[in-house]
Amino acid sequence: MTWRMNVSSVLVAGGRWKFFPLRLGSSLFQALHNSCYRKKSTAPKKITPDIAFNDKNTKESGNALHKLFSSEQQASILHVLNTASNTELEAFKLLRGRKSINIIEHREKFGPFQNLESLMTVPLFQYKTTVQVCNSILCLETGGKKRKSQENRLLRKLIKPEIERERLKAVNSIVSVVFGTRRIAWAHLDRKLAVLDWQHSECCRLMKGTYVSSVYLEEISSVISKMPKADFYVLEKTGLSLQNSTLFPVLLHLHIMEAMLYVLLNTTFSQGGQHQVLSMNRNAVGKHFELMVRDTRTSGKELVKQFLLESVLKEEPRVFFPPDKIVHYRQMFSSTEQNRIEELYDSLLQAVAFYELAVFDTEP
Repeated sequence: MTWRMNVSSVLVAGGRWKFFPLRLGSSLFQALHNSCYRKKSTAPKKITPDIAFNDKNTKESGNALHKLFSSEQQASILHVLNTASNTELEAFKLLRGRKSINIIEHREKFGPFQNLESLMTVPLFQYKTTVQVCNSILCLETGGKKRKSQENRLLRKLIKPEIERERLKAVNSIVSVVFGTRRIAWAHLDRKLAVLDWQHSECCRLMKGTYVSSVYLEEISSVISKMPKADFYVLEKTGLSLQNSTLFPVLLHLHIMEAMLYVLLNTTFSQGGQHQVLSMNRNAVGKHFELMVRDTRTSGKELVKQFLLESVLKEEPRVFFPPDKIVHYRQMFSSTEQNRIEELYDSLLQAVAFYELAVFDTEP
């Protein structure tokens, strides 16, 4: 057995140095040897973040954002980020909580965001989060535009000529006008759907003879003189087919009536070029009140009768008839039940449909 004496066998005991013989291959010898002859550590060093390296990553991420979104999309996203309130930002699911607050605070401290890259300097916004937020903003913006586009298409089908949405939102009262071969009826309603005026007038001379222009002018002028002032005058646009030659006399009469009403009621058109007279699709009104049977519209008499009854019985009726006029309107309605004056019923239904389809449905 081989024994060796070296520095590794020197131990301190009781404050004195002592030497102990140790076998060269023993574990204690190996431990002492390692304690005196340590190798250089191979453990990985803790890496201190390199600011220049992080800046480079940010720039690369910023370039990636520019490639992901077009200039128009970037402008839309930045507009939301720079103008939306905290409540509006929280409408986006990804911006709820601290993220929306951080955006507001960043805007207040550094001013508006100049590009999408600057969003990544806001706390809690890494590259992936920034991309997700930008996409969610675009989805909501695109959805809003699609809804507006769809509403505009529906309005174009419902009403002609096309009217600015702002004017529709601001309307205070309308006069709904429906005319047939023998009479004209109108209903004057405000935006609370209160019936301010509702009546009809006989026009027995119109379809006699050869459609004399002077007779049309006299008759229609007389009726218009009784109509109240309103923001819009809404005329019924019939859906009669031009292909049916037997209806040509009726169609000619209706077109003459419509043209005369457009001219005589559009008193301010020559000054500002803004239409006060509109045409509303008859079948669209019928569909709104479920009065259509295939392509044929049925009578709205029972529905109007229900409106009159609800105005008395319900606290918040769909259509409001003022207490001082309800008796008069009910008597007028009763007197027409046998003769079925459809123009009178239709004028009221058209007014209600105009507000519910063209005014209230366009409000935010």
